Amino acid sequence: MALKDTQIKQTKPAGTPFKLYDGKGLFLIVTPTGGRWWRLKYRFDDKEKTLSLGTYPEVSIKAARDKRDQARTMLANGIDPAMHRKIAKAARQERAENSFEALA
Repeated sequence: MALKDTQIKQTKPAGTPFKLYDGKGLFLIVTPTGGRWWRLKYRFDDKEKTLSLGTYPEVSIKAARDKRDQARTMLANGIDPAMHRKIAKAARQERAENSFEALA
């Protein structure tokens, strides 16, 4: 069963973190302080991994599902989404370090 926005809003924090499952590996962790974190559980090279997709409500259900689908497309093409993210972040940092502002 897919999550609905009203279901997430009505969920109250408990004494321990718990998960609300959406489907295809996507779930929302609700912390005791009320934080809500989108996560994607997947397998790559026979290892179970978890990818962070952002926090609710900054990342809506639709946006989290879109990110999940993008990650699953990468997996289907043999690309680890977490490694892809690390490489992209390193490339952005390198470009920022080589910018005119940084050099000046």
